[in-house]
Amino acid sequence: MYKHTMVGIVTLCAAALLGPAVATSSAAPATVPATAHRQLQDPVLVDCLWHPEVRPTDFMLACGDGNSRLTSLRWTSWNGNSATATGVNWVNDCNPYCAVGKFHSFPVTVRLDDAQTWKRHPQARQYTEITLTYPGARPDKFQHTVTYPLWN
Repeated sequence: MYKHTMVGIVTLCAAALLGPAVATSSAAPATVPATAHRQLQDPVLVDCLWHPEVRPTDFMLACGDGNSRLTSLRWTSWNGNSATATGVNWVNDCNPYCAVGKFHSFPVTVRLDDAQTWKRHPQARQYTEITLTYPGARPDKFQHTVTYPLWN
């Protein structure tokens, strides 16, 4: 008898605790925060793991070996046409070869362009081109301005 009474009490307590939570979650209207809606409107930058990012502070340029990455990105604009930031490009000199090379930092201006429908998620658009402009020193064999296609 004691066992049945305890099971009943535990069941009633669980129902009492879960009832308001279930009622609240099912009664709450499904709303999308304004910031999430805004992010779906503007293009995204897709990272190496296929995650969409908006205004990331870091971005890996060389997904295969990690020998070039952008850090400390400060975005001054991000809209449907383009995005612009300043930051630092860390590049491995691969001297004498990449495994023992040293990373060097170069101030850089970053521009994202050519927003197109993202093939993996057709409801979103992604930037498909990145341009790096080095205002001063730059990696060996790099032009003052370089433009790369981004994966899609």
